[in-house]
Amino acid sequence: MSISRTIQLPDGTEIPALGQGTWWMGDEAHLRHQEIEALRRGVELGLTVIDTAEMYGDGNSEQLVGEAIADCRESVFLVSKFLPNHASGAELQQSLEQSLQRLQTDYLDLYLLHWRGNIPLQQTVLDLEQLRSDGVIKRWGVSNFDVCDMKELLACDGGDNCQANQVLYHLGSRGIEFDLKPFLVANQIPLMAYSPLAQAGRLREEVLASDTLRQVADVHDADPFQIMLAWSIRDHNTLAIPKSGNVVHVERNAKAGSIELSESQLQMLDQAFIPPNHKMPLDII
Repeated sequence: MSISRTIQLPDGTEIPALGQGTWWMGDEAHLRHQEIEALRRGVELGLTVIDTAEMYGDGNSEQLVGEAIADCRESVFLVSKFLPNHASGAELQQSLEQSLQRLQTDYLDLYLLHWRGNIPLQQTVLDLEQLRSDGVIKRWGVSNFDVCDMKELLACDGGDNCQANQVLYHLGSRGIEFDLKPFLVANQIPLMAYSPLAQAGRLREEVLASDTLRQVADVHDADPFQIMLAWSIRDHNTLAIPKSGNVVHVERNAKAGSIELSESQLQMLDQAFIPPNHKMPLDII
């Protein structure tokens, strides 16, 4: 199986619209083998974008990913993120070197600033551009940037080389649809949706309890999680990166890539999960 639906990055690169997240993976030794198998199975199924970060488990996630993809690195579009206090100069260089070591690779396909900090964006952009020129990263982008942040970024010298913005987005968290999502589309910058299945807890339970979501799932002989994923990538400008350390769940996620929701079904979901009609703060977890 391969994921037929793709998105195009600003530099022309096509990648699958479904990938794999790794937040909270690599922290528990007894789950290590299971999580590695899940990541490998995902790559086999076409979920070749793998997202991680130096912050996840203080490097444990990157180490896990490095082990999982050791024999298939060239088949993987590898993404990692650096902390805002490491966003320039020697600190950025050191963060990247440590991430590459943990990931057992000599380059990243995409390197993201995890969120805004106190270091001027212009300095970060210049340093990222240098890393790109050096070949140790192929591309760079940002995470948790709202519209005002994106406008400031794009005004920087070299800021228009931003390849993606990774933010929280799922059926129960649609605030970005009022302004951020249209802004990204207008500027041809893909959205990376983290936690597209919602974080485990009350909000996810409320989403899954929706009769409408279940009705749509039944029509497609799918489960609600698959409909949530299919919905998140419906616009061909969004890459969803659900996290799963379970092979069965990874296989379920991959099947969501072939689900096409009809206009009437999308309208039903809009009625159950109402889109925003005003500016809302950027959701972050």
